[in-house]
This record gives sequence, C-alpha cells and structure tokens, in this order.
Amino acid sequence: MEKLKNREHYTDLVREHNEIAARRAGRQLSGYIRTFGCQQNLSDSEKLKGMLFEMGYAISEQPEGADIILFNTCAVREHAEDRALGNLTALKTFKAQNKDVIIGLCGCMVQQPHIADKIRAKYPYVDLVVGTHAISRLPQLIWTKLTRGGQLTDIDESSDPSLGEDLPTRRDGDLKAWVPIMYGCDNFCSFCVVPLVRGRERSRQPQNVIDEVAGLVRDGYKDITLLGQNVNSYGKNLEPPVNFPALLRELDSIPGEFRVRFMTSHPKDCTRELIDVVAASEKICNHIHLPVQCGSDRILAAMNRGYTAREYLDLIDYARAKIPGIAFTSDIIVGFPGEEESDFAATLELVERVGYHSLFTFLYSQREGTKSAGLEDKLTHEEKVARLEQLLELQKGIGRSKFEEMVGRTLRVLAEGPGKTAPGRLTGRSEQNVIVDFEADEELVGSFVNVKITSALQRAIVGDLVT
Repeated sequence: MEKLKNREHYTDLVREHNEIAARRAGRQLSGYIRTFGCQQNLSDSEKLKGMLFEMGYAISEQPEGADIILFNTCAVREHAEDRALGNLTALKTFKAQNKDVIIGLCGCMVQQPHIADKIRAKYPYVDLVVGTHAISRLPQLIWTKLTRGGQLTDIDESSDPSLGEDLPTRRDGDLKAWVPIMYGCDNFCSFCVVPLVRGRERSRQPQNVIDEVAGLVRDGYKDITLLGQNVNSYGKNLEPPVNFPALLRELDSIPGEFRVRFMTSHPKDCTRELIDVVAASEKICNHIHLPVQCGSDRILAAMNRGYTAREYLDLIDYARAKIPGIAFTSDIIVGFPGEEESDFAATLELVERVGYHSLFTFLYSQREGTKSAGLEDKLTHEEKVARLEQLLELQKGIGRSKFEEMVGRTLRVLAEGPGKTAPGRLTGRSEQNVIVDFEADEELVGSFVNVKITSALQRAIVGDLVT
C-alpha cells in the first residue's frame, strides 16, 4: 500500500509538471516506447505505457518529437543486447539536438550490474536506467530527473510484493492480450540469465488472474495469452498451493467467447494432468510451446534441463493421443559448449520425430553470470552457423508438411485484420497458432469464423470461409 501511494504521489507531480509544460509548448507531451525481446517484455511495456499515460504523456508510435523515449530491453541473448545498444547509439545525435528529451533504458539488459555500469560510462546521454524490479518506481525517477537532473540508475533487486497488480496497463490492441501469471524462475538452466535478471519465482493470486481475464473478456478481448518463464511452476509459492492445471480449469469456466494460450511451458514440469485439462477444455488452445533446447541427453544434463529426450517424447506422445490435431512449437539452441556432431544429430532426430509446426532456433549465446559461461567452447562460429542452417532446412520441410496436413480441415479462426496473400482477404490465427488467410469482409474482424483450408504456404495456410 505504501508503494502504491508513493507511485501515485509522484505520478501526480509529473502530471502537473507536464500540464504546465504542455500549455507553454502548445501541445501535449508524448512518450515513445520500443520493446526488445519476449512477450513478457511486451506486457511490461504495456504497463510502462500505462504509467506514462497517467503522468500526462500521449503515447507516440514514433520517437521523433517524443519528450520521453524508453527502450525496454532483453538480456536472453547477446544479439538482443547488441540491437538495443545499436539503436541507443543512434539516439546520441537526437539527444544533442533535443536536450530536454528524457532517454531511458528499462528491463532485463540493464538489470545486469555490468551493463548498468557500461551505460553510465559510455552512454552519458542516457538519463534513466531502470531494472526489472524498479518498473513501479518510474514516476519517481522521472520526477527526480525533471527536478534535479543527472543520470539516474535503479536496479534495486527488492521485489515489489504487489507483482504489478496496481500498475495501470495501456494495451496495444483490442483483440489479443498478455496476462502475466507469475514472474521469475527457479530453474537456473546453465545457459539462462533470466533468474539473474527477473528474480526467483513469484506467482500472482489465482483470483487476481481470474478477475483480470474475466475483465478482458467483458471488454471484448478474444485471444488471451498467459505468461510466465515457466507457467507449469505456477502456484508453488502460494498458500494454499494452487497448480497451473487448476488455474486453467477456472479460466476455462469464465463465460464468454474467447480462447486462452500459455507460454512458456517447461518440459520438466509439464504434467499429464495439464495435458488432460487442455484436452477436456473448451477454451484452452490445442497448442503447446514446449522448448526442448536439444535432443542429446548429455547436453540436456549440461544445460540443467531436468529431463531426458525420452521423457520429452513421452509427453509429446501422450498429448497427441489425448488431443487430436494438437500443434507443438519449440525452442532449440545450437552450439552449446561441448556439443559434438552426435549431439547435434540427436537434436535433428528429435525434431524429425516430433514434427513441430514451427521452431525458434538460436545459436548459443554466452551470458555473464550463468554456469555455462565458464564451459569450454570448441566449435567455431562457422560450424555453429552450418548446423543451424541444417536444422532450419530440416524444419522448413517439416513445417510445410504440417501445414499441408491441414488442407481439407475446417479450423476455427479469429479474424484479426487485412490479409497478406491477396486483396479482399482477412488474416487470423487458428487455435494451433497457425496464420490463416481467407476471403471475407472486413466487418468480420474481431469475430471467430470457420475456415476450410484449401492450400498451404511456407509460413501460413489459406482457406475459404465456411458460412
């Protein structure tokens, strides 16, 4: 309660300041946010936008002319950090020409102390450095910047016990919504920096999640994605304990026309009970994103993943038996330290055996502070790239065959907007999370429709509206 009052106090101060500044400038002040990384970052950015809006900033789609620019960053891979820093460098001239603009870095990347130090030393034109645990203190930081100046850094790791329940949210759309159900991770996979930048697992109270989803349904949202670094661990720290399947049952019983997705689902905690709930539900999508990372038991053990390839495949087989037509997607890391040709061959074999609809593939990225950062890496970059290309070529054929299997089926699709394959078409996603293009009037946008699939493309399928 004290933190809420503190945030509201500084929100009021900034808003009053901005109202005066707006009268002088003859325009409303505006804020721009660019998001790097995962869906959790997108959700965090919606809260950042909500706070900016409460402070009197209009939300801009472009950085030009904005009075505050925030980059919400990712730390999972070096490439994501390089992208953020590259875009930040491009703002140096902009800042020199617009000295009053506030530039801030938020999120996972700057939660790392060595990165926060780097920003202070090499990017003096950055005004705010705001870690993942300090998001609710943004109004106070902005007020301090406005009144005292200087470069401000807040990467205090003390967690907000409210789990963001009191933060305003300004959502990016009116059909699809992100709903975090938990924060942090306790798994400490040897390659992953998330527990270091997001903290340990904290679950939201189930009734708060249920109320948020019910409110979204009343507001017309149709596609709701539950977020967590490991949604299958949901509720372990609650009293009394509540597990993820129990939460899904409650959400499935909410009245209304909508559907629920979830990610990410860790294989070691993915239970048959969860699969049974998905199979019995009306509104939980028949799609599971189940990151395997590798097909080699030796590498999986080095990754500290907590399961074997056989255990993973047993889950896949059980789900396919219980849920006809279920779609699987996954993450795979190529070139983990110590990966031999036989380990990579095991990954290719697993990918072919499962038959994923799509894959998110990555070259191993060394992350400071993780256990794998100290492992010897014998593969050259060229060898890793060659393996990645081989994996992508394999998945290209598998994905196309999975789409071709859908030809002739009738799928329930949420019409989301104009199609991309031809004029007069709409596009949407099936509950298997597959993009579907079909001929239909724009008035159907926002509705669930039935589409009979007539052909398959490389990354989408095409069909005819069934009336």
